[in-house]
Parts: sequence; C-alpha cells; structure tokens
Amino acid sequence: MPDLDLVYEASRTLRRIRPQILQKIEAAAGVDGNCALNVETIDARLAEHWPRLFELLYRLYGQHYDFYYYLERILLTAVDCWLNRPEDLCQLDIRRENDPNWYLSERMVGGSLYVDLFSGDLNKLRDKIPYLKDLGLTYVHLMPLFKDREGNSDGGYAISDYRSVNPELGSMEDLRALAHDFRAVGISLVIDFVFNHTSDDHEWAVRAQEGDREYMDYYHVYPDRSIPDQYERSLREIFPTIRRGNFTWQEGMQSWVWTTFNSFQWDLKYANPEVFRAMAEEMLFLANTGVEILRLDAVAFIWKQMGTNCENLPEAHLLIQAFNAVCRIAAPGLAFKSEAIVHPDEVVKYISTEECPISYNPTLMALLWEAIATRETKLLKQSVGHRQHLLPGTVWINYLRGHDDIGWSFDNGDAWAVGINPDDHRNFLNSFYTGAFKGSFAAGVPFQHNTDTGDMRVSGTMASLAGLEQALVTGEPQLIEMAVRRIRMLYGVLSSIGGIPLIFLGEEWGMLNDYDYLADKEKKDDSRWVHRPKMDWSLVGELKKRNLCGHVFSERCRSCLKPARHARPSLVARCAY
Repeated sequence: MPDLDLVYEASRTLRRIRPQILQKIEAAAGVDGNCALNVETIDARLAEHWPRLFELLYRLYGQHYDFYYYLERILLTAVDCWLNRPEDLCQLDIRRENDPNWYLSERMVGGSLYVDLFSGDLNKLRDKIPYLKDLGLTYVHLMPLFKDREGNSDGGYAISDYRSVNPELGSMEDLRALAHDFRAVGISLVIDFVFNHTSDDHEWAVRAQEGDREYMDYYHVYPDRSIPDQYERSLREIFPTIRRGNFTWQEGMQSWVWTTFNSFQWDLKYANPEVFRAMAEEMLFLANTGVEILRLDAVAFIWKQMGTNCENLPEAHLLIQAFNAVCRIAAPGLAFKSEAIVHPDEVVKYISTEECPISYNPTLMALLWEAIATRETKLLKQSVGHRQHLLPGTVWINYLRGHDDIGWSFDNGDAWAVGINPDDHRNFLNSFYTGAFKGSFAAGVPFQHNTDTGDMRVSGTMASLAGLEQALVTGEPQLIEMAVRRIRMLYGVLSSIGGIPLIFLGEEWGMLNDYDYLADKEKKDDSRWVHRPKMDWSLVGELKKRNLCGHVFSERCRSCLKPARHARPSLVARCAY
C-alpha cells in the first residue's frame, strides 16, 4: 500500500463509518440505564483518539488487502462496548477523564491474591472487604479467576473462556457485584488480561483443531518442522524443565502449534487483524464488568518475527498502544499495568501514558533481595540511581513477592560498574536463596533450572526467603527478630521509594512456604506453588486471643514467640492494645 496522508485517511474513514455509529446509538436509545447515548461524548473521544488508533493499526495491518474492513470492525467493536457500558461505569469514565492521573495518588496501596486460596470464592471475598480496608488497601489484584482447562492450567493462565468465571469461584454476576462493592469503599479491582495465548480448549482453539481455517489463523500453525525450526534458532526456552522448544505437535491437527509457555497454551497470531479485533472485544467485555486496571500478561512475547528472539519487538508496543487507544474511546476508566519481567532497558519501554502507565518494578524487587543477601547496597544504589525515574503520568508497582518466581534481571553493566561479575553473582544468589550457600538464612526452592545454560530462578514466600522459616525451626528469638527486621526494612523501602507498594496477601502474617504442592500431581512440577499458600484465617483469631501486636520487638510479644507456625506474630497488624 502506498504512503498515505494518515491524518486525512483517518478523517475520511471516520466520516464513512460515522453513519453506522449513529445507527447503533439510535438502536440503543431504548436500553434502560444506558448513559452513553450522548453523541457529543463519542464524537469528542473519537476526535482525540481515533487518529492515533488509525495510525497504529495502519502500521500494524496496513499491508492487508482488507485493512479498511478490519478498521471498521475494530471501531464498531469499541462503540458496541461503549453503548453497553453500565451507568456507574460511565460515571467512572467521566471522573477518570477529569482526573487522568488518578492511579498516582499517595493513597494507592495494593494487594494481590488467589480468590480460592484467600477466601474460597468471590462472595466470601466480599465478606473480607473490611479486612482489606483495615490493611489500607485501595487496589486489589485477583489472580486468574476465569474458566480454565482441567488439570494443569499454569495457575489459571490457560484460559478457556474470558467471559466465564471458574464455577468454583462464582459467576460473572458475582464478579460485577464484587467490583461494585470495591468501588463503594475506594478499592480499584485489578485482574489479568492473558492476551498472549489461550488454552488449547478455548473455543477458538477447538475450532482450529476441527480444521476451521479461519480459526487456525488465530494461532501459529505449521504442517511440518521447517518454519518452527527456523524460529527455534533464535528463541529461548521459558520452562525448560517441563518441555523443550517452543512448539507442540497436535496429533489431531497433524500440525505444530506455537506454545511459548506450556503445550496447552497456544500463542495468538496478532499478525492477523481479526485476532486483534477479537481480543479487543474480550478486553472491553472485562472492562464492562467493573475492572479498573488490567494487568497485561507476558507483554514481551505477543509479536513474532523470524530471525529475532520474538521478545520486546516494536510491534508488541504498537499492539499495546492500539489496545490503549481502543480503551480511551470505549472505556477510559480502565488503565493498563504491564508485566514485563525482562531486561531493565526493555521494561521501561512499555511504560507510558499511551501504553501502560503502571508497571511492575522487577529490577527493584530482585535487587532488594540481592542487597539483604550480600549485606551491601552498591548494586541496588547503582541501579536505582538511574533506573527508578519514570515519565510523568506513570508509576511503578513495587513488590517483594507475587505469584511468580524471582529472576535476577539486573543489568550486567550496572554489576560491572560496581565490581561485580554478573554471571557469578547470579549463581551466588541462586545458591543463597535455595539454601545451598553456607550461612544462608533463606529457604527458597529452585524453579526451572536449565542444566544446559545454568539458568535458574527461585520460588519461595517473602517470609521464608527472609529467614523466618529457618528461624522458627531453630526457635531462637534473636534469629526470629532478625528475620522480622529484614522484612520490615524491605517493606519500608517499598513504602518510601516512590510508587504503589504491593503486598501478596498472606505476607502480612509472614506465611511460610507450603510444601504440600509436592503431593498434588498437577502442581508438583511447578515449584511456584510453594509460595502460594492457603490463607490461614486462624491467625486473625490467634492475634485476638493472644493479644499480640505488630510491635514484635516488645518484651510482651517476644515472650509469645514459639517455634510453631501458629505462634508467628503479625508483621503489619496494628497494635491490639
């Protein structure tokens, strides 16, 4: 396609589509509770965001012969979402448009949890809202809760249906009710948008397995190894202890399918504009449930290009920016959070108001653990000195532990600058945090040890990695006190360095590693389950019963400590007397 005057083409295309938009608005006029019928509203948003969306889609898909067909479908998909947006969310949109930096508030304090492990189901989670408020949380991230495949589902990241909650957790109505209750008390609901892949039993994948060519083109499907082998020359393996390579043979299809993470997680083919449109529709459906922040999962992997490592490609950024522009038109109350656990130089490329204004801070997380292992802060200071600053309108999520493993993603240049050999240092940190290093206080577990490359990551709860598990085994009050001091120091940094502090629920009680996962055949090969323990609500009652307080250094508290799990003091609870 020849070069175009994109501003002119965007305007001309919008003029052609606008009659269909007006027809949709007129047809929706009789829908009760719909506040989005003001033509001026949609016209104003389109005037501001449509030219950018047009340019992004042109850069991604302009070479497709049917580009304008998909352009029209994508815009009308956004309009449909806007027309179906509930009244209270329309009002939220207005507030967010008037206060676009709402997530920069000093009141933002985050927590993340698995619904089943924390409360059992969504309705019981609503009963725990007072507890969440007592912790001071204004941001709660629910780990994957949508319908997923039977058996191993990678902790819920193999989604079978983006529009159905896992029946064991509740229903979509329960999720909407929870979002409503959260908003009423000032808590923003955060959920995952798993948009790199679907489960192999998602409707699209099932249709592909049945031979439907349209749905086969939703994924990277190849009849033989010729193309996969060319890709493999430059790809890395993400879960090498589970399987080797990035493609899986599908016997029923007699084809190879791209599966970066697990054989049952099929990577979506975003080079197909219909995939972008379909996933935009799923995203906007989730927005209309009341979600305020979407965590974009595995952002680094969403675009593929032969001869590259297929990570952090420029088109990946264009895709996220295009999704962002769609949301600014249809659901401006929604914000994006990036999950890019990659090199620090790549992490910051996803962070902007036009892409993801909120981002995890994996380098700070890794280097805080590095600092307490080495008892030195030189690498932490070197990195933070030029990597903590972000563009205006953006913010870090600062965390110590989450559902995932720890990878030592600091920059090699930063390490050499302070006299540290980065490869040797990563080996030391892996040894230290898995307890192999003499004198280590940590009780971590290896994750995905690649014997060919030596690469390894670490699993473990915050308290076990900080030494509390080992200290409680010994029963020595001094070791217990030292572990708690480490934890408080780390959280003090998170709360003061700038950004949104995030706690993985259970950490407030110093929950230890849960080794029961080894007895579960669906979990035993994934050591990350060791740091996903079930919430022990007896600790709340134990606090009241023993009259323990958060002041763990007082003589009264120290006298209560025993080398038993139930006797652990609260690490963050307010003083009970």
